[in-house]
Amino acid sequence: MAGSGRLFIQPIRDVTVVNFADASILDAQQVQQIGEELYDLVDNKARRKIVLDFEKVRFLSSSALGVLIALRKKADAIKGRVVLCNLRNELREVFKITNLEKQFEFRDNEEQALGVFGVTTAG
Repeated sequence: MAGSGRLFIQPIRDVTVVNFADASILDAQQVQQIGEELYDLVDNKARRKIVLDFEKVRFLSSSALGVLIALRKKADAIKGRVVLCNLRNELREVFKITNLEKQFEFRDNEEQALGVFGVTTAG
């Protein structure tokens, strides 16, 4: 797994799985660093299949939501797809309240998210 310490990035076949190390993604510098790493996956590495696993995340700032929106737009521009998984109910509610739920694909867990791309974790 590669990453800055804030993100754990793991390729599973042609899908890039990103796990967040922090429970809170609130600090502006932290959000910027995460954004740069996520954008790099699309802009410089041309990763088209991305799973963002929020298992450890409890809190997101509005600027973190902005990073996710920008990432989705960047992925759309190269005909890519971003799937979010393992969101706690409170975070999922944030996406509903902000009307962002329709802009993202959600799955309950990483296995289901990988399934969107036809990839399984088994053998």
